[in-house]
Amino acid sequence: METLTRDRLVLAARPAQAVSAVSIAAQSPLPNEDEDLGSEAFRAIDRMREALSAMATGGLSPAALALAFFDWSIHLASAPGKRMELADKAVWNWGQLLTYMAAAATRPDAPPCIEALPGDNRFRAEGWQEQPYTVWAQAFLLCQQWWNNVTHDVPGMTPHHEDVVSFTARQMLDMFSPSNIAFANPEVIQKATETGGTNFAQGFRNWLEDASRLAMRQPPVGTEAFRVGREIAATPGKVVYRNHLIELIQYSSATENVLAEPILIVPAWIMKYYILDLSPRNSLVRYLVSRGHTVFCISWRNPTAKDRDLALDDYRRLGIMAALDAVSAIVPERKIHATGYCLGGTLLAIAAAAMARAENRRLASVTLFAAQTDFSEPGELARFIDHSQMHYLDSMMWNSGCLSADQMAGAFQLLRTNDLVWSRLVHDYLIGERTPMSDLTAWNADPTHMPYRMHAEYLQRLYLDNELASGRFIVDGRPAHLQNIRVPMFVVGTERDHVAPWHSVYKIHYLTDTDVTFVLTNGGHNAGIISEPGHPGRRYRIALTREVDSGVSAEEWAVAALSKDGSWWPDWVEWLASHSARERVAPAAIGARKRGYPPIGDAPGTYVHQR
Repeated sequence: METLTRDRLVLAARPAQAVSAVSIAAQSPLPNEDEDLGSEAFRAIDRMREALSAMATGGLSPAALALAFFDWSIHLASAPGKRMELADKAVWNWGQLLTYMAAAATRPDAPPCIEALPGDNRFRAEGWQEQPYTVWAQAFLLCQQWWNNVTHDVPGMTPHHEDVVSFTARQMLDMFSPSNIAFANPEVIQKATETGGTNFAQGFRNWLEDASRLAMRQPPVGTEAFRVGREIAATPGKVVYRNHLIELIQYSSATENVLAEPILIVPAWIMKYYILDLSPRNSLVRYLVSRGHTVFCISWRNPTAKDRDLALDDYRRLGIMAALDAVSAIVPERKIHATGYCLGGTLLAIAAAAMARAENRRLASVTLFAAQTDFSEPGELARFIDHSQMHYLDSMMWNSGCLSADQMAGAFQLLRTNDLVWSRLVHDYLIGERTPMSDLTAWNADPTHMPYRMHAEYLQRLYLDNELASGRFIVDGRPAHLQNIRVPMFVVGTERDHVAPWHSVYKIHYLTDTDVTFVLTNGGHNAGIISEPGHPGRRYRIALTREVDSGVSAEEWAVAALSKDGSWWPDWVEWLASHSARERVAPAAIGARKRGYPPIGDAPGTYVHQR
C-alpha cells in the first residue's frame, strides 16, 4: 500500500480540532472551514480503515458479501417450499448418479446423466470418458447444478444479492473441481506416468518462476516474444500530438489514394491501445490502412497516483476532443469516422451526444465496439458493483490515488476462472507444461491503472446511477442526450461478452434516433472484435435498423438478422465507404507542422511503454 500523503495524515491526526469544530457548529448555524476539516478527518479515519482491510480481502467489501449471504440465508430459512424442492432435487440427483454408475458398470459407453455447460471444457479430454473419472465428473456436475438451484429463485431475495451469492458459490465449488486435483485428473495422472513424476518437479519450477516474476513486477513468461513496436503494435506511423493524457498516432498510408474521411479510434484506457494493432495478421489498424483509410488512434497515458484528480470529463476533453482537433487540423475540411472500443466507446457516445447538442458537426459516423450506453444490465461485472462495494473501492483508490493494474486484471479473471485461472494452473503446475503465449495473451498481461476520481465517477454515474441512458449525464453544464446523435452508427456486440453483454450493447437502438447497423459476432469481449478475415470458425449476424423502423427486442433482432460466416471487418469497411465521399484523394501528410501538430516520434510512441 502506498504511503498516505501528508495532508491526509494531518487530517486524520486532528481529532481534537474536529471536536472543537463540532462545538462551534453547535453555537453557530454558519458553516466554517474548521467544520469541513473536522468532518473530513472523521471520513479519513473510515477511509484508512477500509484501505487497510482491503489488503486482506483483495479489494472485495466484506459488508457487501455479508449482506448478500444474509439476504440469501434468511429468505431460504423462511421458505419451506424452496427447501423441500432442494431436498427433492438432491434425491433425484443421487438417483441419477446411481443409475448412471450401474449402467456404466456393464456398458462403458453409457450416456452421461448430465452434460457440462456450454464453454465448460474441463471434462472434454478423452481420459475423462473412462472410469472412474467419468463418475467423478458426473458427480461434480450434478453437485454444481444443485448449488445453482440453491442460490437461485429463493423467494424474496434481492436479484443483485442472488447474483453475488451464486457467483461466490460457483467460485468456491470450482476450487474443488476434480479437474484441479492431481490424483483425480486423468490428464495429470497420464502425464505423471509418462514422465515418472518429473512433471510435478517441472510444475514446481514453473511456479517458482511465476512467483518470482510476480514479486519483482515482471511480465509473465513468454511475453518477451511479443515486443511492443516490433512483433506487435508495429504498423508504421508517427505520434503527431501529445498532451498529459494521450498520444495521437497517425498511421502511414499504404495505398496510392485514400478515402477522404479519416478514422479516429478511441480505445479503452483500461488496457493498452494496441489490442487493435496486434500482430500484422490480426491488426485492425493495419487492415484499415490496407483498405485505403487514413487512421488515427489514441494511445492513453498510464496514470499514476499523481493523476488522482483526473476526472471523466478530462478524458473527454484531453482525449477525444483534443484528438478531434488534431485530426481536423491534419485533414482539414473533412468529417471524421469516430470509432470507440469498450470504455472508449462509452466515452465516445457521450462526446458525440455533447457535440450534437452543441451543433458540432465534425463526425461523419460513430462506430462502437462492445461498448455499453445503458448500464441497467451491465453483465457479470455488476456483481462487484453496489453501493457498499463502491464505497470500499473509493476508499482504496482514495488512499493509493489509482486502481492498480493487478486489481483490475484480477476482477476480469474472476469472471472466467476456469479459462483464465484454473486451466492454466493445472496445465503449468500439475502437467508441468507452459501454456502457449499468444499476442492477445501478451496484451492481456499489459494492463494499466485507473485514476481515482475518473474511475469513481465512472462507476457511480454510469454503473450505479445509469445517468447516460436516463438523460442525466451532464457535459458542460447541460445533459448529453444520446437521441441528439444524428449520424449513422455501426455497433458491434459479441455473443460471449462477460464485460459488455450484447443485450446491453443492443440497447443503443432504444436510446438513439438514427440509423443503426448492428453486428452480433461470436467470441468474447476481445476475441469477437479481433476477428480478422481468414480466422477459422468466425461467424456473425448483421442487420440495419433505420430511424423510421419500429423497435424490436434483441431476441427478435437475432432471429431476423442475416447470418454470415467469416469476419465482420469487410462489412464494416464497406459500411464506412458507403458513408464517405465517393472520390478518393491523395493521402494526407503526416502531421501538420504549420498548424501546431508536427510529427513527434515513431509509433507506437512512449505512453504505451509505461507500466
